[in-house]
Amino acid sequence: MLALFSGLDAWLIVSLVVAVTFVLAFEFINGFHDTANAVATVIYTKAMTPNLAVFSSGVFNFLGVLLGGVGVAYAIVHLLPVELLINVDTGQGLVMVFSLLAAAIMWNLGTWYFGIPASSSHTLIGSILGVGLANAVLTDITVAEGVNWQKATDIGMSLLLSPLAGFVVAGLILLLLKVWKPLSTMHSSPEERIEVKGKKHPPFWNRLVLVSSAMAVSFVHGSNDGQKGIGLIMLVLIGIVPAQFALNLNSTSYEISRTRDAAVHLGDFYQRNSASLSEYLALGKPQRTELPKVFRCDPEQTEATLASLIKLLDGVRDYSQLKDSDRIDMRRYLLCLDDAARKVGKLDVLPASEKHDLDKLRKDLTETTEYVPFWVVIAVALALGLGTMVGWRRVVRTVGEKIGRGGMTYAQGMSAQVTAAVAIGMANVFSLPVSTTHVLSSGVAGTMVANRSGLQAGTVRTILVAWALTLPASMALAAGLYLSVSFLFY
Repeated sequence: MLALFSGLDAWLIVSLVVAVTFVLAFEFINGFHDTANAVATVIYTKAMTPNLAVFSSGVFNFLGVLLGGVGVAYAIVHLLPVELLINVDTGQGLVMVFSLLAAAIMWNLGTWYFGIPASSSHTLIGSILGVGLANAVLTDITVAEGVNWQKATDIGMSLLLSPLAGFVVAGLILLLLKVWKPLSTMHSSPEERIEVKGKKHPPFWNRLVLVSSAMAVSFVHGSNDGQKGIGLIMLVLIGIVPAQFALNLNSTSYEISRTRDAAVHLGDFYQRNSASLSEYLALGKPQRTELPKVFRCDPEQTEATLASLIKLLDGVRDYSQLKDSDRIDMRRYLLCLDDAARKVGKLDVLPASEKHDLDKLRKDLTETTEYVPFWVVIAVALALGLGTMVGWRRVVRTVGEKIGRGGMTYAQGMSAQVTAAVAIGMANVFSLPVSTTHVLSSGVAGTMVANRSGLQAGTVRTILVAWALTLPASMALAAGLYLSVSFLFY
């Protein structure tokens, strides 16, 4: 890790440390909001003691971050348009990172203070969208190009539908449990069990399901929300010290060969489908043999970009052989080729089998750019765990007591947690960020309705207002900060 500071100016080192600290602070606050939800039901139902619950949750969050891959991390990064990702300089990178992080942290702290289970995912995504739109205002990029709207739409649908699914599925599971065992003590609340049975803890198998599902939620939370922090740190590293993080300098010669082969095969793919793609990619038409000095992603320059990439990779067995400027250029070529290939894959002119081949080529093409250093994973996992241990009380009380008019029963806790674990796990499979807060809270609300306990209108209204306001508020905050600082210093 310390090697990344070698050769850097003092002001750049300070900026880098502060920026990474900001990201870790965001993940620490994320623990107040999201990770606390993972243990809310087991603490409220007394299936686990608070200290044991938060410690265990921290361990499973760590494992989730460690084993979760990078799909969600780079889904977050690619919310920004490819033009901003490839042409950002160090100063602009600092303004971008600090604006979106400051906006996210301010909104998260405000909602946490009032005990509102607001979504860190919504906050982060809104902040990124705000920066992208503000950058469009300051440059010649149109608003339509200021954000990767296709990615934003996919993520938006995921964030919208996952709470609805949580509400319905958790309610259905509870109804099935009532039909299966209507007189079981699992339909009692902790207070009722203490009063009737004099026992503090839930029945054994209820306790087992509550604990195991809580740890499952912690694991999938780590692999989903933890990756958001990872994506932010990679955005920081690439934006501030691109020469060292534009490419994975630990890539093996085999991985580099796969990247080069993917570029060659991508050229073959386009030639094979030239009849369908010649208009979009200007295949076979006169093109500039050299790319322009100010590099822009242009599908019509795909052939020239491929040729430049293959030439740059010729004979390279170790990325450290490349000059700093060549590494940055290579990342630009790879991102633009991947962006063009993604757009080609959306065209109706290609058969499904060809689109499948294109997806595999894209994966090989970006393997050495979409990576995460191990120290980043460790840092994010620790920040999430510590945040959980500090701020869990406010959210646990809201989830356990303030959503429904009655206290949560063991069956409700199980239904909500199992639903959340499955929903977030499925989102991880498709590399889509979702909100642990909203999935679990809506699951609890669904069980309250199914149990005919009713909902506390004030709490539900507050959660819904926070859900509706988080995205536009964080967008406005981030855009305002980005524009203000940019006008002051540029």
